[in-house]
Formats: sequence, C-alpha cells, structure tokens
Amino acid sequence: MGKNKAVVVFSGGQDSTTCLFWALKKYDQVEVVTFDYNQRHKEEIEVAKEIAADLNVRHHVLDMSLLSQLAPNALTRDEIEVKDGENGDLPSTFVPGRNLLFLSFATILAKQIGAKHIITGVCETDFSGYPDCRDVFVKSLNVTLNLSMDDQFVIHTPLMWLDKAETWELADELGAFNYVREKTLTCYHGIRGEGCGECPSCKLRKNGLDSYLQKKENS
Repeated sequence: MGKNKAVVVFSGGQDSTTCLFWALKKYDQVEVVTFDYNQRHKEEIEVAKEIAADLNVRHHVLDMSLLSQLAPNALTRDEIEVKDGENGDLPSTFVPGRNLLFLSFATILAKQIGAKHIITGVCETDFSGYPDCRDVFVKSLNVTLNLSMDDQFVIHTPLMWLDKAETWELADELGAFNYVREKTLTCYHGIRGEGCGECPSCKLRKNGLDSYLQKKENS
C-alpha cells in the first residue's frame, strides 16, 4: 500500500502546487498537508484548501502556531518588514527550523496513513539563501527520520535543481501551466496569481515566468 502512496507538503504556492501535479502523475494515492503557523496571510491556507478540493485530494491542516512563538519573522509578524538579506544575512522571511519541523510532521503523518513518499518543493537553485532548502539538509533529515521511526521513507524534491523558469517548464510539461499561473498564491502580500509584483517572492516568480515564456517563444 505505502509504496505508491505519497504526502505532499502543500502551501498552495507555485512550487508546492507544481509538486502536487508531479505527485499525482507518479503515485496512485496522494494526500496533502498544510501547516498553520500563524503566517501573515491566512489566505495561503484557504488557497491550499481550494486547490486540494479542486484536485480531489485529501487535505490535512496541522496547527504549528508554536513555530511563530519560537521564531518571529516577517512571515508571522506584520510589524517585521519583508526584505532580502544584506551583508550575508538571511532574508527577514527566513523561519528557523521550519522545514525541519514541516518535513518531520509530514513524515509522521505519512506513517499514520501508510505512505512511504514525502514530496516537498524546496529548491537549492532559487532558495534565497535558506539553509533548510539545501539538498544536504533534506538527505540528512531523511536518514534521521528513517532511523527515528525504523522505516523506509523517501523525501522527494523534484524542484531541487530547477530555477524558477525550469519550474514553470515542469508545470507546463505536467499540463498545469495555466492552473499554477492563475490559482496559486506565492505573494508575501497575499495576492493570488500574478501577485503584487513587488515583494521578493513575486519578483522571483515573474522573472522565472518571463524567462520561460521567452525561451518558449524562441524555440
């Protein structure tokens, strides 16, 4: 049963939605998990719920509000400005331990529902310097989780070595380009689709989209 069942860590954004379509092609059974950590925009959770319902996948929402108590940052505090890191510092949107906790809890959930595969949209190519998006971290955690539960889970990172243009290309190959473009929420200001166009997340998304469309036009 578990060999062909997967859990996708799901925020309703471009990356995790692309990963969901990837998983739906690859596995017989797919469920998604979204974490409520008092993020700046509850809209993120609503978008995740809507997409999960639309694609007919079971959706788990887990309370992770403790994370915002432990690690105040621009994603959980309105008074903290969203800005890129300077002089080697991490961006204000970095949440220490977030992917460590998310992937751990996603794997515990996988254990409960009989799934062996966990999919996450972390990426080392366009990762804003976040240390918990690196391949070495994911592989290390995968080993630790398997040891902790005496099991054989596999954490998959289909976007790990893709830049944003290549992530758009993957969505297109999966037949999900327009869906991802119109229905996902990547914007730090809670605006769906094209977003605000000004925050770091929107700029990264738009630059990747423009680059992919340009490549497509020239091919």
